[in-house]
Amino acid sequence: MRRAGPLTFHGSAIPETTTDQRLLDRRGPAEWVHTDPWRVMRIQSEFVEGFGLLSEVGQAVSVFGSARTKPDSPHYQLGETVGGKLAEAGYTVITGGGPGVMEAANRGAQKGGGTSIGLGIELPFEQALNEYIDIGVTFRYFFVRKTMFVKYSQAFVVMPGGFGTLDEMFEAITLVQTGKVTRFPVVLVGTEFWGGLRDWIRKNLLEEGLISPGDPDLMHLTDDPDEVVEIIRDAHRNLARMDFEAGEQDGT
Repeated sequence: MRRAGPLTFHGSAIPETTTDQRLLDRRGPAEWVHTDPWRVMRIQSEFVEGFGLLSEVGQAVSVFGSARTKPDSPHYQLGETVGGKLAEAGYTVITGGGPGVMEAANRGAQKGGGTSIGLGIELPFEQALNEYIDIGVTFRYFFVRKTMFVKYSQAFVVMPGGFGTLDEMFEAITLVQTGKVTRFPVVLVGTEFWGGLRDWIRKNLLEEGLISPGDPDLMHLTDDPDEVVEIIRDAHRNLARMDFEAGEQDGT
């Protein structure tokens, strides 16, 4: 029998070397860095790094959208305007840090005098953080990155995008719907782009009883960057009022 920290090994399961030997011996293969226990440490380090990076950013809004959008696209120009309006309203702008709409929102935030943050992700194909970022970090794990978006944002703005954008949007809506996060606004920018999806949700999900009557209202649709900011501000004012009234009832 051999004990190794909280682990106990018997018979043929006893390792040929000790943990210290494997740690100090630089010879041999490097497969150990890809084992699950080591991944736990890497995951932990990414959480610590992300929390440390974002803990003092203040009120922030995450902007999602396609990495494939070109700078001459109306969606890019709209994303830049939205990023600028959010910055002028005092919000830090957080994106996935890539090109396309993400770059546009970061660019607009910088032009608007705000803080521009990019949370990148390691991908099989090279995708560097865009040049309009004041603070940036690249994560190995999608779920760590998603946690940072949710934990440090007070609203989500969703520009036209593909599967990645849809994933982020529906995850945000699900977290709000299930009460896993404090209710915050999810604003879809582009009524022509998103209108068909909203209609499908109302027809196929709501009419079939697969969602609650108020669930479609978790999404706000608009084409107006000023309205994006106003929707977010209204939601935060309402939340602050509710917190104040709850405090009054509790006598605090």
